[in-house]
Formats: sequence, structure tokens, C-alpha cells
Amino acid sequence: MAGVTGDGRYVVRLVDGRETVAGRDQLSLRAAYQDEAVGLDQPDGDRLVLEHTIYAAVVGSRAFGLDTDESDTDTRGVYVAPTEAFWSLVKPPAHVDGPEVEWFSWEVERFCELALKSNPNLLEVLHSPLVVRQTPLGEELVGLRQAFLSQLAYQTYSGYVLSQFKKLETDLRRDGAPKWKHVMHLIRLLLAGRELLLEATLVVDAGKYRDRLLQVRRGELPWDEVERWRLRLHGELDDALRHTSLPATPDVTRVNNWLHSVRRRNLNH
Repeated sequence: MAGVTGDGRYVVRLVDGRETVAGRDQLSLRAAYQDEAVGLDQPDGDRLVLEHTIYAAVVGSRAFGLDTDESDTDTRGVYVAPTEAFWSLVKPPAHVDGPEVEWFSWEVERFCELALKSNPNLLEVLHSPLVVRQTPLGEELVGLRQAFLSQLAYQTYSGYVLSQFKKLETDLRRDGAPKWKHVMHLIRLLLAGRELLLEATLVVDAGKYRDRLLQVRRGELPWDEVERWRLRLHGELDDALRHTSLPATPDVTRVNNWLHSVRRRNLNH
């Protein structure tokens, strides 16, 4: 339970992070059938990933060209649960951690929801150069990646980095040093966000900034120099927003129509 609204209804936080509002009668109904639902067939998350993944790609340092010998191989995927699975009181999971180590997947609807909000993690999955699985439906999803891009990226990229740097400053005061790997990834995020706004496309690889970013990771640049770089990039993001050709909002209709077609085509699968 996350709180109570002004009209006495309850704000409920779901296991996948989403929030919904419900009255006491609805919660009572849920409680009444919850025990019964335990006996229903539970969708197997691991099986959904193994049998219904349409797209998966390596993300993180290896996709960014910033990997070292110690870097993990982080894989993110998208699976499509059979349409009939949604007709039960027990829905398919919105995401699955596993079954392989460092492999995390989203059900296609949840993936689309987050990507339409310009969540950097989701956008980078679709633009990773290291694709490990792609079915015809996955090809269609990648073909939609421009529809997810919008000016919302300014807030998700710039806002997230700003909030994280405030936490890093606390680490600096308390411990004498920040978590330099995290600092590196935040600077890279600003670089990617700037290019996204300027070029209306997302470039995941760090490219010409690789060497300097790895210097940051190793703690070889003074904090003041890194902070000046960050502030300059924030200013460049502000300027890029004023000149971007990206639409103000993503193409929700196009994505929604595709999702409808996916559900229709996955009946009886």
C-alpha cells in the first residue's frame, strides 16, 4: 500500500513498480479471490523467456565499448506472453529476472510502456549493437524504435543524471571519493542524451569519448574536472532541446497499433 487519496481511496503499488487507485470494496474483492487464485496455473516466467523471447541484446559496458576484463555480460530481452494467458485472473509477469545469470526481460507491453517514457535503459536495448536474439516480431520491434524517441528524453536523461550526482556528492563528502564507475556511466548518459536530441537517433557506443570515460572510471580525473564536464554537458543538453527535430511526444498510436497486432497474432500460442 502506498497511501490514501483525498477521497478515501487507496493508492496501491504493484510488484512491477506501477501504481493504481482502488476503493475498499475493490480491495476486499481482491482479498476474497486471492487465496483461490493461488491454486490457478501460474505463468512460468523462465519458460516465457526461453520460449517466447522476440528480441534480446547485450547492454551496459560491453555495448558502450567501455568494458574491461572484469565486465559482466548484461543481457536484456523482450518476450511476448501468449494472448490467452491474459484471460486469467493470474496474469503473466511483467518482467522476469533470469533464467540465465545477468539476463533480465520485459513482457512486450511493459517494455513499450517504459520505452514510450524515454527510459534510457529501454531505449538502449533497442539500439544495442550486440543483438543476441531476434525473431521476425523482434525485427518489427526494432523497426519501431524511432517511434519511441521524443523530447521526453531531455528529462529522463538530464534529470536522472542530476539526481544521481547529488547522491554522489554525498558519497564524496562521506567517503572522500565517489563510485567512479557510476560517475563514468552518468557522463556517458549525458553524451548519449545530447546526441539523441541533436541527431534524433540514439548512439550507444561511447566512440571518441571512450578513453576519457575510462579515465573517469579509474578515478584519474579530479572531481572538479569531472563536475565541470557534467555541467557543460547539461548546458549542451539545454541547447540541444531548443534545436532538436524530435517530436514533443512519442508516436503512441503507431506503437499501440503494433501491440494490438502482436496480441492478435499470438492467440493460441
